[in-house]
Amino acid sequence: MNHPLIIRPATPDDLAAINAIYNHYVAHSTCVWTTRPCSEVERQAWYQEHGPSQPVLVAEQGGCVVGWGALGSFRPAYTAAGVLEDSLYVHPDFQRRRIGSQLLQALIDEARRLGLRSLLANISADQTPSLRLHEKFGFQQVAHLRDVGQKLDQRFDAIYLQLRLAHPSLGKEFRQVHHPVPDPQ
Repeated sequence: MNHPLIIRPATPDDLAAINAIYNHYVAHSTCVWTTRPCSEVERQAWYQEHGPSQPVLVAEQGGCVVGWGALGSFRPAYTAAGVLEDSLYVHPDFQRRRIGSQLLQALIDEARRLGLRSLLANISADQTPSLRLHEKFGFQQVAHLRDVGQKLDQRFDAIYLQLRLAHPSLGKEFRQVHHPVPDPQ
């Protein structure tokens, strides 16, 4: 039976599944440059740092968490200016089923709901699927940092992408120049 995919806010009950997915990538991928698994206590603290202004979402299918995404602070000054960073992970057994696309769309929708100005993505340059996913949603490369990461006896580049979002408090002039919006008149 094919169960529908549900994207919903994460709850404390989801933290073990979130952590298991994340720790898989710590052990088996270069999408996370750390080599130390995240503990349950660290994951709980991470979750506590998030909240309505930095949502954590899960993708659930058939009662199981198969992916998750979050908006979080990249730097305090950026956060104060309305800019957050996205994180996105799909369980390895559920890749290539558009779960990442649905999670990223939900995060973008949340960012717009929150009135953010931009989203950032910091992606290891060797992670072509993640780069292409973000580009598909309109993220543009704004920086390429060379030889800044290390894992599995290899060195890696980091690519930063940005998605500029229309902000409701910005004037009509900004939206027309940067984000074409039909004039309601």
